[in-house]
Formats: sequence, structure tokens, C-alpha cells
Amino acid sequence: MCGRYSVIPKKEKAAARRGGSSVAELLHKYQEQARYNAAPSQLLPVITSQEPQTVQHFSWGLLPHWAKEKEHGLRPINARTETLLEKPGFRRLIGSKRCLVPADGFYEWKKVGKAKAPYRILLKNEALFTFAGLWDEWVDPATGEVLRTFTVITTEPNELMAGIHNRMPAILHPEEEQIWLSSTDDVQRVVELLKPYPAEEMKAYPVSALVNSPKHDVPALLEPVAEQGGLFG
Repeated sequence: MCGRYSVIPKKEKAAARRGGSSVAELLHKYQEQARYNAAPSQLLPVITSQEPQTVQHFSWGLLPHWAKEKEHGLRPINARTETLLEKPGFRRLIGSKRCLVPADGFYEWKKVGKAKAPYRILLKNEALFTFAGLWDEWVDPATGEVLRTFTVITTEPNELMAGIHNRMPAILHPEEEQIWLSSTDDVQRVVELLKPYPAEEMKAYPVSALVNSPKHDVPALLEPVAEQGGLFG
């Protein structure tokens, strides 16, 4: 699963992206507050297929439009690529409510003995990138309150991630982002984009256990700590 990530909107990170797409331009201009420990339930930046020219902020954890109340059961923060077309809720969204979730790195926990050590995973050039995501809009039947939420799609791990965890977020190449945001209803075509990102373009290193709590949202979370086991990346 992917349960924590960072999005640090520095212009040099946006400039490091390949290509000159509209998404690259959006990320270059995006200068909101840095999030070093983005966590579920928080309002976080997304770019949707319905409004691809702007960055919006949705709550992480999908609340389906048909829910009777905001506290409806579990709100999934991840959706597995392998079951997107099997689960009715996700199958409906994959056709019309796709989104990009900007990030510059994500965290995952590797089992070391009986403990779990957090690792930060990012691109080798440290550029901003995007996760493939789905979103939905819920309207409170009593008050009319509108809540927009999203979930991050995950896929099988690449060779780098396999040494840390058995899942990884579906990261899109810049040239794939426009397809994901397009109005195409060719569901099979967009699902085919959801594959493990090339391991040779990524790196990983252990970080402080401070990341375990979303209360800690500070630059120190990005600093490497003593290695526990082999090197990655």
C-alpha cells in the first residue's frame, strides 16, 4: 500500500521533469505549502480529468458519492490495479473520474526482524512526479456540503521496491499523464498505464521513525539515517 508521501513544490524539481506538458507547467507554477508527511484524511493537491488546467485540494481517502453519511465505513486510500475493473465502485470511476496526485517521494516500511523501518523512495533526478488516482464527489443530503476525495492506485513492486514492500504506487511517466487526464472512455487503454515504474530510475534510503506519526511534517523526515541491511538505489 501507499500510506504516506511528500510533495515539495520547488521549481527546480518541476523543471527536472521531461517534456513540456500542461501538467509540467502546472507543477512548475504550484507553490503551495510543502508537505513532508502527507497522510490520509488530509487535504492534498490533485489534478483531475474534469479540470486538468488547475490544481485542487481533495481529502485522501475515497468517500463514494452514494454514501449516506460522511463517516461511511472505511475510506480506501489505495485501489489495487488488479481489481479496478472488478469492483463496481472503482470500475465506475476509472471511466470518468481519474486524477493525478503530485509527489516528489513516498514512504514505505520494510520489515527488519520484528520491527518495521521506514524508507523514502523517489526518482533519481528528484523530480516531481504523479501517482495515478481516482476521485469522487459526495454531497451531504442534509446540508448540501460537498466533499471531494481521492485514492491512490497501487501496482506490483519493481525490483527496487520488492526489497522493501510488496506494493508500490502507480507512477505515470510525463507522456502518460495526458492520456490519464484525457476524456477517453477506453478503460483498457488507461489501465495498461498502471505498471511498475522502472527501478533503474528510482532510489531509496532509510529515514527517521518520526515519519510514523502524521504529526511530524518537517524537513528532517527527508534526511537519511543509518542503514539497516543492504543499500537500495
